[in-house]
Amino acid sequence: MNKSLSLVSALVLAPMLSMAQWKYPETAKVNQVDNYHGTQVADPYRWLEDDRSAETAQWVKAQNTLTFDYLEKIPYRNALKKRIEEVFNYTKLSAPSRKGEWFYFYKNNGLQNQSVLYRQKGLNGAPEVVLDPNQLSPDGTTRLQSFVISKDGKYAAYTLSKGGSDWQDGYVMDLTTKTNLSEKIEWIKVSTISWQGNGFYYSRYPKPEGSALAAKNENHQVWFHRVGTSQSDDQLVYQDLKNLQRFHYLQVTEDEKFAILIVSDRGKGKEGNALFYKKAGQESFQPIVAEVDKFSYSVIDNIGDEFLIETNENAQNSKILRFNPANKSWKVVIPEKAEPLQGARTAGGKLFLSYLKDVTTRVYVHAMDGKLENEVKLPGLGTCSGFGGNADDKFVFYTFTSFTFPPTIYRYDIATKKSTVFTKPELSFDPSAFETKQIFYTSKDGTKVPMFITYKKGLQLNSQNPTLLYAYGGFNVSSLPAFSATLIPFLEQGGVYALANIRGGAEYGEKWHEAGMKLKKQNVFDDFIAAGEYLIAQKYCDNQHLALRGGSNGGLLVGAVINQRPDLCKVAFPQVGVMDMLRYHKFTIGWNWSPEYGNSDDATDFKNLYQYSPLHNIKSVAYPATMVTTADHDDRVVPAHSFKYTAELQAKAGSVSSNPLLIRVDVNSGHGASNTAKSIEQTADIYAFLFYNMGFVPKKL
Repeated sequence: MNKSLSLVSALVLAPMLSMAQWKYPETAKVNQVDNYHGTQVADPYRWLEDDRSAETAQWVKAQNTLTFDYLEKIPYRNALKKRIEEVFNYTKLSAPSRKGEWFYFYKNNGLQNQSVLYRQKGLNGAPEVVLDPNQLSPDGTTRLQSFVISKDGKYAAYTLSKGGSDWQDGYVMDLTTKTNLSEKIEWIKVSTISWQGNGFYYSRYPKPEGSALAAKNENHQVWFHRVGTSQSDDQLVYQDLKNLQRFHYLQVTEDEKFAILIVSDRGKGKEGNALFYKKAGQESFQPIVAEVDKFSYSVIDNIGDEFLIETNENAQNSKILRFNPANKSWKVVIPEKAEPLQGARTAGGKLFLSYLKDVTTRVYVHAMDGKLENEVKLPGLGTCSGFGGNADDKFVFYTFTSFTFPPTIYRYDIATKKSTVFTKPELSFDPSAFETKQIFYTSKDGTKVPMFITYKKGLQLNSQNPTLLYAYGGFNVSSLPAFSATLIPFLEQGGVYALANIRGGAEYGEKWHEAGMKLKKQNVFDDFIAAGEYLIAQKYCDNQHLALRGGSNGGLLVGAVINQRPDLCKVAFPQVGVMDMLRYHKFTIGWNWSPEYGNSDDATDFKNLYQYSPLHNIKSVAYPATMVTTADHDDRVVPAHSFKYTAELQAKAGSVSSNPLLIRVDVNSGHGASNTAKSIEQTADIYAFLFYNMGFVPKKL
């Protein structure tokens, strides 16, 4: 062991801070220097990448002691938590899905750690519990990730994850008795579950060597499992030993006539995928799209022996095509529109398409040949999801929500084209006390960027309102308007919540995404900075009342922005962020992000990444009050990113910043909170940290 590393045990036990003067646990440095295309880059905290070492565990313990001692001294922290619990404590239901005479749905009574899966015969039958994940672990951190029912409705294959990890274990349930069969399937990750006949397809990796939570995942395989057999008897359906960083998924059409194989190669920086099919009874897959390139393709459904396919091939906003395998011909069914296609589902012999128009949903119903029949009238401007179902369905369900509109489930009758409320939540507060407006601000290069701003009616624009600005900005992911009960206690105190739809997302299609990826990533940071400047200019807040928040790619966003503009805000929350842009691809499935970021193995990409990497651009200047958050079971963005970033932040800025620079490491949790209790606790700590560092005293809670 390196001598400097052996000092960790003593160093991390350095005296804790007094509230008048910050003193952080010192973090040992090692003499690690890497050569990137002729540039020497020091990595003194490399040892924190070892999630299994006693030294890392001791460092985490010391940091958590510091952070939670600080949080416990905030006088209204517990009252905030209690208020969040009060507003979150209402019954939450998912839209039902039908399998034969049974309707399956999820229900959470209010504060249950995990939602419970129910079923009932018909829409008026008595609900019965199918699976209650709350009974599977003492702390309620075992999650039901998927539950897929066989075509005959006799069995279900389902997967569970533990402690927030992305790894899943698979099981088979006999739905007649609601009991498990004997088999257990391990090392499932990035997988669909698709039934065909007496078994199902799934994707997995070989058992990892080294740390299960940090080791690089390669050789993604598709397997077939027959009911009643052990995993050792499973049939390997597909792997590619020449391309170990490819993803392979398999889905089966509703009539089980075709198995569809999807192959993507993001490890080589390609955005698209290849597509293959295999007819029932055939031995080998036949190509629909033989090579992975820059375009994506997905099968929506089959019409006899032909396929409806959504693609962005020469259509940045996507279109729908029909492919005939017999003669390899393609036909346009739905051409590209000015708005990006958000989703395509079939049910009841109809094609349901949802589009985004200025970040709000529009839904249209088409005949299977593409003819437009009608638009679904939605309750207002917001986000809509659902509409999928079976070919013989007479009605489907969808869920509508917005910032001040709680998720409400509607039943849409296909014949009459009418929507009716199926169920809506009963709340203990009045969401109409708040309002949302959408504005468009100007970014650094003149681009108009949309932003939603939500606040309590009657808000005074006096620059003194605690304001929380959130964004994501990456991976073609849209940040859509949606209701969150946990936001209510913040808004009740006169807080302002702003959601900026910055570039890198899918709000305006692939063009919007491409404008914020790879060598254009700085546009994302500029958009976020401009959003903060707009809020300040319009007197929602000043820089002493502005907080920045983002998670995952959004954590990278916050880390990069406070490096570039530490004066912009008073408080920052980089959550589960990708902070080491030079080594992200060396952990779990991080290599899969290369199309988005580029890769430091490439000289041009390295130069770009090195310019903004949060870890490598920390300055010895005063930073905003910062609380980094991560979790011990995050095996998507491994916590080493946050560990190394925090160590560097404390070392470089700790002596010149009067604001706290802390890290909060959750236990038995992952990339997102692993249960309701942990989500509420983290939210309460974020609000408490925000208010306290802004000098804001909440009104009666």
